[in-house]
Amino acid sequence: MRDSGLEGAVSPLAARKTRKSNAALVASVAVVVADRAAAKEWYTKKLGLHLVADDDHWIVVGRKGEGGQLHLCQRSEAGDGVALEPGPSGILLLLPGDFQKACARLKAAGVEFVSGPERAPSGWYASVRDPDGNEHSLMPAA
Repeated sequence: MRDSGLEGAVSPLAARKTRKSNAALVASVAVVVADRAAAKEWYTKKLGLHLVADDDHWIVVGRKGEGGQLHLCQRSEAGDGVALEPGPSGILLLLPGDFQKACARLKAAGVEFVSGPERAPSGWYASVRDPDGNEHSLMPAA
């Protein structure tokens, strides 16, 4: 894999070069999608994540210069036995600012909400679904 050169991109190669600890480092989490280009549009234009790397196969979204990035892995290129897995992904996205307003902006952008926003004893939360059925949890960043 070659380094894309995009500011804030965290490729596995770059992560290995900049580590200052012996602890493991999560560079990105794969999200299996049917169409990487369509997923890139949804995650950046609708969900509001930054495009941090775009090198054909290696498309990563998240926040530039920060961890917690998602690698959009096209199912047809992922190898035998890899399938779309609709439902809860286990991925938690933290929304900065006023949580209810942030959720309202996402709804206005066309993001499908599975639940919420709702307030529970542990705080605010919501769940959204991408076009491939991957469901991600949302909570306030602060």
